[in-house]
Amino acid sequence: MSKWQHMKKSGMYWMEQIQTYVIKVWRGIRHWSHRSQIASWSNGRSLRDFVCLFLLGATLSVAIAACQSSSASKPDVKLNLVSFSVTQAAHDQIIPKFVAKWKKEHNQNVTFERSYGGSGSQADAVIKGSIEADVVHLALPLDVNKIQQAGLIQPNWEVEAAKGSIVSRSVATIVTRPGNPKGIKTWEDLAKDDVKLIAANPKTSGIAIWEFLALWGSVTQTGGDEAKALDFATKVYKNVPVLTASARDASDLFFQQGKGDVLINYENEVFLAEQKGEKQPYVVPGVNISIDNPVTVVDKNVEKHGTREVAEAFIDFLYSAEAQQEFAKLGYRPVNPNVVEEASKKYPQIQTFFTALDLGGWDSLQKKFFTDGGIFDKVWTASKA
Repeated sequence: MSKWQHMKKSGMYWMEQIQTYVIKVWRGIRHWSHRSQIASWSNGRSLRDFVCLFLLGATLSVAIAACQSSSASKPDVKLNLVSFSVTQAAHDQIIPKFVAKWKKEHNQNVTFERSYGGSGSQADAVIKGSIEADVVHLALPLDVNKIQQAGLIQPNWEVEAAKGSIVSRSVATIVTRPGNPKGIKTWEDLAKDDVKLIAANPKTSGIAIWEFLALWGSVTQTGGDEAKALDFATKVYKNVPVLTASARDASDLFFQQGKGDVLINYENEVFLAEQKGEKQPYVVPGVNISIDNPVTVVDKNVEKHGTREVAEAFIDFLYSAEAQQEFAKLGYRPVNPNVVEEASKKYPQIQTFFTALDLGGWDSLQKKFFTDGGIFDKVWTASKA
């Protein structure tokens, strides 16, 4: 039920109550006057005057009761938020601010049930119904599209919120060993014969998809054709000894087991590690992809739970300057224009900045690159020949 429908329904209810009350009072007074033969009251005022004043008082009493009822506390509401792992630190700061704001403005308590994990696995959990998410904030639009295709989200979800429903943004970084002994500065350096890259599988990992698209776009978005991009990607993946199932597994190989020379990671992850005192030498290539993280309501679930109003308000709040500043503090590149200029001073500048849309859009990219037998499978097979 929309806010207007609720107000309309509430108003009609109280009008009906007032009308019923007035009728009962009028009937009672008529009955009493008939029995006692009262024709007038003090100062000679007529019975009609008395009745009018009495009914006015009764109406005001009912109206005051209605106002008091409307301002009373509403039942608590719970939102189920499903997101990818690296957003947890930002949400920890943002959610209490939203809860306080909603309580102040609506006199209603909002609680959050939250789930964090790999973006692809989180999308699968929502699709299977093991997590009935009201709001999803995932690593890439491709995962939201999968939920839409399962019938849980209405088509054209990307136009429901600001900025194409992209609420947080990052870029790809190349993490090196201390001192950068291999002299890695650009994507092209990853194709050197003596470089070992630790990478995850794009079939199972969100960062791996962004990584492959960054490599491909570094060629096609700077004047090269697809044949050159295919050759370059094949050379890079020759330097990948094994594909891990997830970004976390790749990080464990690189940091915990000391394997490889370089690792691709989100800029915000590297930034957060530095805040925790875990220094990670890294390079931000000047040709880079906008790693866009979408947010949307899960239409089927918010209708079932009756949480659409609060869910949409929470998404709106994520775009506020207050929330975007919290994203920026944790290394995300904000999307709110009022925060972008201030936050951009601390980030390395990107000379050539491209998006998934520049590469053809997600429907095209999924079919072209990541389906069985697609370009990635050809690249991986050729790299091991």
